Amino acid sequence: MAVSTYTATGTKATTAAKLNKDIFETEVTNHELLKQSYVTYMANGRLNLAKTLKRGEVSGGGKKPWRQKGTGNARTGSIRNPIWRGGGITFGPSGNENYSKKLNVQAKRQALRQALTVATQEKNFIVVDDFKTNGKVKDTVNLLSKIGASRKTILVVNELNDLVLRATNNLTDVYPVYVRNLSVVDILDANTIVVSKKSLETIDEWLGAKK
Repeated sequence: MAVSTYTATGTKATTAAKLNKDIFETEVTNHELLKQSYVTYMANGRLNLAKTLKRGEVSGGGKKPWRQKGTGNARTGSIRNPIWRGGGITFGPSGNENYSKKLNVQAKRQALRQALTVATQEKNFIVVDDFKTNGKVKDTVNLLSKIGASRKTILVVNELNDLVLRATNNLTDVYPVYVRNLSVVDILDANTIVVSKKSLETIDEWLGAKK
């Protein structure tokens, strides 16, 4: 399979980049593995911030609110009671929950191959000779406009340096990604995937048939 290639200035190259069929022509019989990989990535990035107070952690309530009999009220021993407003929470999150999931390395790589295959089939995959930048946002905007990148775009680069970050930080729909950190979430959530030739070589080494 071959895709159109553009120069660093955004003009169309005379020769098209050839894609490794072992990666970009992977059979996708169903999307179960893609879903599993997506859910695993999101779960592992989840912050466990929710925490409620149990009955023993609520302040106050050491004294019985009223005497046992004679008031007409139901008997109770503490305002910490979970049925009281402001009381402890029964079965609430403790802050120690583990939401992480596991997926073996081979399954992760196969999911990446499937995601890249889907991206190329949907014509969302663009190759550029190199992403050279002096840190100016204007140059990045011009390049993406010339090559037809639209909406949410990820730039897959072989080196995520300060110049690349400066050239993309103020663009709300452009996200630079180091090639070795590329995930199924990045690929499936993007409308356009722009990959440099060096990054494409790294993907071949990383996800090739023998990997």
